[in-house]
Amino acid sequence: MGRLTSVSDMVELGSRIRKQRRLKKMSQSDLAGDELSHSYISLLESGKRTPSEDVLRRIAVRLECEPAYLLECLAPDPSGSLETELSYAEMSLADGAPQVALDAFVAVRERAGEEAPAEVRSAAGFGVARSLEALGRLEEALVEYERLRDGDTDGSGSVSDLAVVIALCRCYRELGDLAHAVELAESKLADLQRLGIPASVTAVELTSTLVGLYTERGDLHRAGYLASRAIEQAERLTDDRARGAAYWNASLVAHRAGRAADAVAFVRRALALYAEGEDQRAMARLRNAYAVVLLDAETPDAVAAREQLTLAERELSRHGSTVDQAYCQTALARADLALDDSAGAADRARSALALLGTGHRLQTARTLLVLARAELRQGRPERAREACERAALTLEASEATRQAGFAWAELAEIQQDAGDVRGSLEAYRESLRCLGYRSGGIPAAVTEPRGGTAAAD
Repeated sequence: MGRLTSVSDMVELGSRIRKQRRLKKMSQSDLAGDELSHSYISLLESGKRTPSEDVLRRIAVRLECEPAYLLECLAPDPSGSLETELSYAEMSLADGAPQVALDAFVAVRERAGEEAPAEVRSAAGFGVARSLEALGRLEEALVEYERLRDGDTDGSGSVSDLAVVIALCRCYRELGDLAHAVELAESKLADLQRLGIPASVTAVELTSTLVGLYTERGDLHRAGYLASRAIEQAERLTDDRARGAAYWNASLVAHRAGRAADAVAFVRRALALYAEGEDQRAMARLRNAYAVVLLDAETPDAVAAREQLTLAERELSRHGSTVDQAYCQTALARADLALDDSAGAADRARSALALLGTGHRLQTARTLLVLARAELRQGRPERAREACERAALTLEASEATRQAGFAWAELAEIQQDAGDVRGSLEAYRESLRCLGYRSGGIPAAVTEPRGGTAAAD
């Protein structure tokens, strides 16, 4: 293994790669291929990245030059260099450059091998997983997180293990597998209680994560109990991050339960706590949550919501993942609808769906509901019906049955407005089923709905 020993070595290596690439009439993307990235090659050529021997050998093959021509710029690996590279990768991820971070974490993991300390290998693997998650590559991220979890054989419930479980729950939630996410979180919480491990910041984050999962499933009783417990633990720790997470999720529970005043109070408390820190991504995501509360208030304030979302959008463009940006675009679409801009709402909803791709089932469903409303306002009931039905089925498949019930009710209204009474009745039956009603008949009043349905996003 090796490492560049000076800035001049780094610059020299970059110059050699660039010279050979131009001789072969290759672009940086051509040289990167499928295994590397354009940004990684750019950093190499500018002397700002330290590659592994393996990476240089692969680059030499593509450039059709002797590996030694590039490898001679490397010197034996000095102590502590892997930690330095890990720090660089962490900074890249924090700065909103997940692809650069992924390349850097992968390079560290390749160089570390089995000889490096276990904590270095673990940190590199965790970095790879978080970078993949930030890029929206959730299935790949899950593989990396599960690999890290399998490596925790002593069952000690360490903070690092807790962080991995929280990340797994986050990914499974986005993929719509709420049952498995709840099972993971509850199992880890039981381990902590059984082992008598005292409360920590990460343990509070685990409880807060479980609050969000139960809220998604519609179990607001369990969610409310855990939210209160998380706040109690966080206040004893006096850690702003833990307290902010606890109040954030308490706001989510209150919002879904229709307690608008409590939701606003909790989210404002969380904002005040996060404002004292330096996590710009978390602050932006919290602004997004605050905007949703404002949009769903008894007297919606779309102007104030848009102000919060504009601030969030700016920060998330620099520090957020594609999923974060999709959440923000969906909320902005809702604000557009509230301000009678249905065309703008439809464009933003489609943008959000493009950012989400195929894996983020829960948020995709919520975005489809917004798109359905926008399509209906533009006089396209068939498109609205299709989007709404997709949303309802996706929510049911994710076991978010309460939200699915609202989606089916919304579809019923679309069907009725389009003159399809039979279709409307069928959709209302599906709604009642999801909301827990098992009666064989539907009250006559249901066939003539009035007003809007509860928001599911």
